[in-house]
Amino acid sequence: MTFEIEGILHKIFEVESKSASFQTREFVITTEGTYPQFVKFQLTQDKCGIIDGYPEGEKIKVSFDLRGREWQGKYFTNLNAWKVDKIAGNSQGFQAASSAPPMPPIFEENTDFGGGLPSDFDDLPF
Repeated sequence: MTFEIEGILHKIFEVESKSASFQTREFVITTEGTYPQFVKFQLTQDKCGIIDGYPEGEKIKVSFDLRGREWQGKYFTNLNAWKVDKIAGNSQGFQAASSAPPMPPIFEENTDFGGGLPSDFDDLPF
């Protein structure tokens, strides 16, 4: 299965040699939206270098596969990235992407919103 996601490159880790013939590298992106998520991806073998040209804070699109396996009764899932692209025209720093959404306007406590309620109004159900 192939998936794609866009986000801000948050962290790039060093290449790790798991054995003499196998290496991995991880990186994390932050998604945009109301509830930003930190999503960690894994690169393997000859793909470990594809993240080198991207600085942290760059907006990127990641193409990846879901990989799952079982080992001694435990189950593991990896997001195996195989392609990274810069999103043209939307380069912005991580700080700007992670800032909180604007606050709603604050109203004065005694603000009249259209005439108010009659003085004998009772909103209790009993």
